[in-house]
Amino acid sequence: MNILLDLYLTFAKIGVFTFGGGYAMLPLLEREVCDKKNWASQEEILDYYAIGQSTPGIIAINTSTFLGYKMAGKIGGLVASLGFITPSIIIIVLIANFLKIYSHLAFIQHAFAGIRIGVCALVFYTVMKMTKKNADTSLKFIIFFLTFLAVAVLSISPVIIVISLGIFGILLGRGKENA
Repeated sequence: MNILLDLYLTFAKIGVFTFGGGYAMLPLLEREVCDKKNWASQEEILDYYAIGQSTPGIIAINTSTFLGYKMAGKIGGLVASLGFITPSIIIIVLIANFLKIYSHLAFIQHAFAGIRIGVCALVFYTVMKMTKKNADTSLKFIIFFLTFLAVAVLSISPVIIVISLGIFGILLGRGKENA
């Protein structure tokens, strides 16, 4: 029972400070789950992120579910997910009640502008960290760069990119096995 409470509180803590979605969550998740709790390695977190991106749903919820499942099975996945969404539900209800009344105030508008800038910085940090860890060979960097161009410049659907690169990875792995 102690692990379930720990899962809930850990993911609730991450959920409180995660503005901007799953990518902004990665630095907090790594600090809590990898460094403090030793529940997973950084490589496992990146794998959970990759799976979370390729499965339906929100990356942050998928990742918390995978980690909770790893630690305590199905109930652990449920508890971790509930821990992650609880702060969001409370914050959304509070904001919805007060935003209509106070949204016209300049300091509220400035606060949200500041939060957006902070989220951009967290996402940029996460992208840089993931690039350094994963694009460690020339081939991987070329794939990274071409993927970026395909999504950012050519507006190709990320779903098509993920499926195509998954197939490419399988073929490349089979080619290495046969060599």
